[in-house]
Amino acid sequence: MATFLDTSGKSTLGIGLCARCSKKMSLTELYSDPNSPGLMVCLKDLDQYDPYRLPARQPDDLTLPFYRPDESIALEPPPAEETAVRITEEDEIRTTESDAYRVVE
Repeated sequence: MATFLDTSGKSTLGIGLCARCSKKMSLTELYSDPNSPGLMVCLKDLDQYDPYRLPARQPDDLTLPFYRPDESIALEPPPAEETAVRITEEDEIRTTESDAYRVVE
């Protein structure tokens, strides 16, 4: 049996069906479903927006406005002074296998 829908006073005279419960109602009473934008549903069947469909949160900017550069502030010992040694034929040290730690003159 057909029912009469009074659309007087509405912004449109169109009649539509809810995509979930299949009830007949005025087009002004149908809303786009937030999780499935192609579905037009009534207020009773309208879902809340699923937060897992939102884009991922961006990381917070935690840099300080003034910061110390990452350089070592430890004191380093001064470089050792190299002394030039002149070796002549007279200063040569001769060793043998048995006298490995003894200087032979």
